[in-house]
Amino acid sequence: MPGSGLVLGRARRERLQVGESETVGPYTLLRLERGSLDPGIPGQFFMLEAPGRVLPRPMSLCQAPPGELAFLIEPVGPGTRALCALEERDAIHVLGPLGNGFDLDVERPLLVAGGIGIAPMPYLSDALGSPPAILGFRSERHAEAAVLLTDAEVVVEPRLVTELLPEDPGDVLACGPEPMLEAIRALVPRTQLAWEAPMACGYGACYGCVVEVDGHYERLCIAGPVLREAA
Repeated sequence: MPGSGLVLGRARRERLQVGESETVGPYTLLRLERGSLDPGIPGQFFMLEAPGRVLPRPMSLCQAPPGELAFLIEPVGPGTRALCALEERDAIHVLGPLGNGFDLDVERPLLVAGGIGIAPMPYLSDALGSPPAILGFRSERHAEAAVLLTDAEVVVEPRLVTELLPEDPGDVLACGPEPMLEAIRALVPRTQLAWEAPMACGYGACYGCVVEVDGHYERLCIAGPVLREAA
């Protein structure tokens, strides 16, 4: 059900129909018909209309099978709960892909994710040929989401993903809570980190996602979400 509206480069805004909604541990895997939207590069994001809410919610693409866009969502607030409550044949507006994704030109990728930071990893894993992955979760129930990745090493709190980092981790591509990303940043001299921030527009107009990066401020939706560390 494509609709007319905003076009930003490869990003488009369309009204997409829900195919199905699956439960994965405490998360919901929301599958939408793709329409004419480009799935983009792993690590980019889409703005999903949250029914009954004024502002959309930014979501990383989790899977991109033919004809679909799938998003892994954790119901933590009114907007995400509304998205998780969507049913087959419901329709919402979706804008994307937006932002900067992961650089896929890496020799020895290692995926590292914490909690809902697993969201972009299945799509990223497919793009990189199923490299090794380390996943961390706060409970065994949350760890059920590890089924979305093949042969990943999994830790549950109080263990940390950094405990499983090899001495020579290769090219680390990570997504997760800020403390985890900061810990990886301190241990790995060159890495790609996908950060999170509240977003209202997704394309730099509102300045709602400004974060401090190495002493200066960036709009995360424009500079990120994936920020690369210099060697």
